[in-house]
Amino acid sequence: MYRKLSRNLLFFVLVVSLSFFLNACAKKVVQEEALPMEEPQVSEPMESEEERAAREAQLKEEELRKQREIEEAALREEAARRETKLREAFENVDINFDFDQFFLRDDAREILAEKTSWLLEHADVTITVEGHCDERGTTEYNMALGERRANSAMKYLVNAGVRADRISTISYGEEMPLYPGDNEEAWAKNRRAHFVIFPE
Repeated sequence: MYRKLSRNLLFFVLVVSLSFFLNACAKKVVQEEALPMEEPQVSEPMESEEERAAREAQLKEEELRKQREIEEAALREEAARRETKLREAFENVDINFDFDQFFLRDDAREILAEKTSWLLEHADVTITVEGHCDERGTTEYNMALGERRANSAMKYLVNAGVRADRISTISYGEEMPLYPGDNEEAWAKNRRAHFVIFPE
């Protein structure tokens, strides 16, 4: 009986000990799993003084380049506007003639001198000189007079240095009056040579 009791007691002690042991192991595993994994710390390399200066110089150079591009674009745009105005002025300023005449007046020569300067600066431009008359006279006579007026303007330009192959002439006679009216004011404005730049 004593032996049986000792055996039971020993068995009980073993079971309790085993239970404590397993319980302790389980807590340790849970605690270990609960701990977050620490990522390895990667230290960024320190930027040297020379590298920092080089980086700042590169950024400054990039800003300067962008500023230059903006300024150059603005200059090109302004130059294009000026060129457009000069072309419009070239085409919109006519020379006028006295009644039944094709000889150049002093005011016509001044205008032609300005047109010559522009044409010499723009060697790739070609033009047409149109001769016009007022409504008086026959159609045939005015066509011939308009041609003589266009040729007078062309002759001045060629003598001033513009190549003849850059200039063509045409006469419209009385067919295309610029100003309507049967009075001297309208007639004086319609006796003209008009200049047209060929499309590029």
